[in-house]
Amino acid sequence: MRIFDPHIHMTSRTTDDYEAMYAAGVRAVVEPAFWLGQPRTSPASFRDYFDSLLGWEPFRAAQYGIAHHCTIALNPKEANDPRCLPVLDDLPRYLVKDRVVAVGEIGYDAMTPAEDTALAAQLQLAADHGLPALVHTPHRDKLAGLRRTLDVVRESALPLDRVLVDHLNETTVKEAKDSGCWLGFSVYPDTKMDEARMVAILRAYGPEQVLVNSAADWGRSDPLKTRKVADLMLAEGFTEDDVDLVLWRNPAAFYGLSGRLTLDVPATDATHEGNSILRGAPKDPSEQPGDPAAGA
Repeated sequence: MRIFDPHIHMTSRTTDDYEAMYAAGVRAVVEPAFWLGQPRTSPASFRDYFDSLLGWEPFRAAQYGIAHHCTIALNPKEANDPRCLPVLDDLPRYLVKDRVVAVGEIGYDAMTPAEDTALAAQLQLAADHGLPALVHTPHRDKLAGLRRTLDVVRESALPLDRVLVDHLNETTVKEAKDSGCWLGFSVYPDTKMDEARMVAILRAYGPEQVLVNSAADWGRSDPLKTRKVADLMLAEGFTEDDVDLVLWRNPAAFYGLSGRLTLDVPATDATHEGNSILRGAPKDPSEQPGDPAAGA
């Protein structure tokens, strides 16, 4: 089984997660730019973060056999902070980078006028750069948030079929599907969707243009939720081809709209800009437990 997690925040995950994901079949990920859990205080902190998504994180992923791409944007939550708004002027220099496969996450958090402005501006950037857009629908007032999102998209230069509306659930899936957008679902341990609800939606609405992600981040989340959805799909009578469509071909098709998606894992040097994921010298196999020299 091959799995492409189209929305996961690996900056917040450990190398143990990469190992477990590879063992579960994950071979590709997209990491959207997002809020880090506390406010950024200047555009400079965004630039450092974007650089890590384009350099260090692909290097780290490749050590574990996983192809890594990212999306770049000013996220909805920080669109409300005037200190962060100048980063919009920095985005064009990042949106031309090879491993940037969409503009995102953009969209709504609290549905403020500032978020309206940032969403419209970044949809225009996506159109200008020939990129699709990953749109975050709010966690509160979801149907109102979806409708407001679709209104702004329809007014933009970006076609609806180049937009992925994410964090959908039972209240928003029908209108999202009817719009012609791609459909994204985040599967969490306690909140958002779970495996059984996800499989029920797939049965009701079909697997076409559906992307399932873990959206794993700093909080309670699970980077193996994609595999758990795949396993339940098979247990509930979906075919292996259905699973491959939802967990691999659909995300590859959507992010392939960028013209930049490369699913081969790149060869890497031993270090990235002089840094290694190793800490300390590798263990000497000749050193056995209890050998006095081992602890010297």
